[in-house]
Amino acid sequence: MRGARHDPVVDDALRVLGAVLLDEIDLLADRLTLQILQHESCYGELGLIDELRDASLRNLRRGVQVLAGTVPDGVDPVDSTRETGRTRARQGVPLEAVLHGYRLGGRLIWEALLTASRQRFDGAYDVALLDAAGYIWRTNDGSSAVLVDAYRQEESRMRGHDLSRRRAVLDGLLGGRGRDPGFVRDAAVVLGLPDTGPLLCAVGCVETAGHDPLHDPQETLAAQGIDSVWALRQGEMVGLVAARGRSAGEIGVLLEPSVVGRVGLSGLVEGLGMADAGYRMAQTAVRTLATAGLAVLDDRLPEALLADSPELLPRVLDSALGGLLGLPAADRKVLLDTLDALLTSGGSPTHAAQTLFCHRNTVIYRLRRIEAVTGRRIADPRDRLLLSLGVMAARARPPASGRA
Repeated sequence: MRGARHDPVVDDALRVLGAVLLDEIDLLADRLTLQILQHESCYGELGLIDELRDASLRNLRRGVQVLAGTVPDGVDPVDSTRETGRTRARQGVPLEAVLHGYRLGGRLIWEALLTASRQRFDGAYDVALLDAAGYIWRTNDGSSAVLVDAYRQEESRMRGHDLSRRRAVLDGLLGGRGRDPGFVRDAAVVLGLPDTGPLLCAVGCVETAGHDPLHDPQETLAAQGIDSVWALRQGEMVGLVAARGRSAGEIGVLLEPSVVGRVGLSGLVEGLGMADAGYRMAQTAVRTLATAGLAVLDDRLPEALLADSPELLPRVLDSALGGLLGLPAADRKVLLDTLDALLTSGGSPTHAAQTLFCHRNTVIYRLRRIEAVTGRRIADPRDRLLLSLGVMAARARPPASGRA
C-alpha cells in the first residue's frame, strides 16, 4: 500500500496534503466522532463515546498515512482497522454502524484533502486529487473489507467460546451440579434461563449423523414466548425449557411441528437445580418410542416402567401373552391388534369391532382364542392389567427374527 501508485505529481500531492491533515488530525477526529454520534446512537447507549474518539483518531491517522505513503516501516497499514473490527464485535456494536462510521471517515478525509488544497495551496492540487480519487476510495473500500473480516472472525470466535461455555454448563447441570446454588446462578446467566420456576427437559435421539430429531425447536418455542436452550451431546439433542405456566403436554403440542425423530419430554421439575432429574425422565420417555414421534413421560408412565426395567420385559411378555407369541406372524398380529382394541374399549367387543372394522362376532371369536392361548381373562382386573402391559411390551420390542 506504499510506493508509487500514480504519476509523481499525484504522489507528491497526497504526500503534501497528507502532512497537512496529520497536523490537524486531532481536530478531524473530533469532527468525525461528532458525526458518528449524530447518526449512530449505539455508541452513546453502550458508553463508548471516549473510546470512539480514540479509535477515530487512530484510524484517521493511519488512513492518512496510507494515502500519503508515510506508514512507518514495519507497521501493518491495516492494524488499527483490524483491531477496530475485533473490538466492535466484542462490544456488541452492530456491524452496519461500524461500516457507516468508516464511510463517514472516508468522506471526511476526502473533504479535508480538498479543503487543504484550496485553502493552503490555492487549489494547486485539485487536479491531482481528481486523478487520485479512484485510489483514495479503493483504499477506503479495502479498509472496510478488512474491518468486516476482522469483525466476523471475532464474532465467530465469541460464538464458539459461548457455545463451549454453554455446553460445559449444560453438561454440569445434567451431571448433577445443580445442587450447588452458586453454579445454578451462574448457569442461569450463561443459558439465559430462570434459575427457579418449573422447567422440563427434552431428549431427542440422533439416529443418523447430520439428521437432528427436531428442526429449530428453540425458534419454535420462542415464537410462543418460551425460553429454551438446546445442545447436541453424545448422540442426543438435549433441551432445557422454561415452562412459564405451561404443562409438559402443552409444550409437547407446541414442539410437535418440529419433531422428525424420536423425542421424549420429562415431567416438570423445579428449576435448573433439578435439570439432571428432568434429563433422566426425558431419556426414559424417549425409550418408550419405537419410531419417530414425541413422548410426554406423564402420558406414558406404564410404557416408561417397562422401558426402565428391560430385564422384566421378557418375563412380562411370557407371563401375560404366553402362547400368543408363538403363533405365526399373521395370526399373532391379528390377535394383538384385537387385544389392543378390546383393552382400549374397556373389554367391549362391540366397540372393538367398530375400531377394527369387522363384525362383533369376529371379535368374540378372537377373544376366545386370545384367552385360550394366554390363559388370561380380560374380565379379570388383574389379568386385564397384565394383558395391557403385555401388549405394551410386545409393541416396544423389536420384531422376532426368523418368523414370517
